[in-house]
Amino acid sequence: MEKEFIGYFLPKELLQHFRIIKVEELGDLSTKKMILQIDLEEINNIPEGYNPASYESKGFSPVTIVQDFPIRGKAVYLAIKRRRWRHKERKNEIIHNDYSLIADGSRLTQELSDFLKGTGRDPRRYDK
Repeated sequence: MEKEFIGYFLPKELLQHFRIIKVEELGDLSTKKMILQIDLEEINNIPEGYNPASYESKGFSPVTIVQDFPIRGKAVYLAIKRRRWRHKERKNEIIHNDYSLIADGSRLTQELSDFLKGTGRDPRRYDK
């Protein structure tokens, strides 16, 4: 239930491509504030335009941490695990889905970046 409920707070359409694995409340030692970390794992759907019979799932790319809108005063971070597939014959050919979840030049979700731009705050300065 917790995982399903938290889905209401995530960026639109995210749950079409990812499933919630874990939701954790963590303490940020530097600011002494609580953080909500949501671990997401990409659903095993090969990118469009590729023959599923020619590729095999080969695990995940390194986790990407992206900041999203805060919830009730808690910073929200999405830990995103994206899948990768390898061609069965051409072993060095790796493919993955391309999503526009992360705003260019930042570590923020596209929705949060758009919101900050609308308020006159430059989202690139919150990248670190």
